[in-house]
Amino acid sequence: MNRTYIPYALSVALIAATAVILLWMGRVPICTCGYIKLLHLETMSSENSQHIADWYTPSHVLHGFIFYFVLWLVARRLSFSWRLMIAIIIEAAWEIVENTDAVINRYREVTIALDYYGDSVLNSVFDILAMVLGFYAARVLPVWASVALIIVAEAVVIFFIRDGLALNVIMLLYPLDAIREWQAAG
Repeated sequence: MNRTYIPYALSVALIAATAVILLWMGRVPICTCGYIKLLHLETMSSENSQHIADWYTPSHVLHGFIFYFVLWLVARRLSFSWRLMIAIIIEAAWEIVENTDAVINRYREVTIALDYYGDSVLNSVFDILAMVLGFYAARVLPVWASVALIIVAEAVVIFFIRDGLALNVIMLLYPLDAIREWQAAG
């Protein structure tokens, strides 16, 4: 095998291993509704985070932008493929942690996601792939375009569902009643 393909092969193996771990943890492979949708845009639904893409998919694309920037700063000497693999490790680890009972319960306690019971394995795999898309996009786009896309993506999601990456992080780490009330009013 050509050595340049090693990080890509390892990346595919990491995504597959993440799916196996999530299945082992008891996550459902696909939505218990019995079908797969390309896009599900109803957040107050038992099908949220169960299909290929949803309102939270843009936040995973933004993870790719953020990971690209951080790894460009701290690991510039590594090739793109190795930095991508590191980003996949981080995103896969988040998908596993996010789907533990502790984090699921935290979401349900401090956010308006009362009917959230974790992601399907399908959704988690596509969340990782969304991050990969963001990582690649950050590589080819000028910095100003990356920043603009981050702002637009956050603004659109906040406008439509009163949530997004920044609000999600705030509510997980330091929940604010004012945000929870504002989200519930939507």
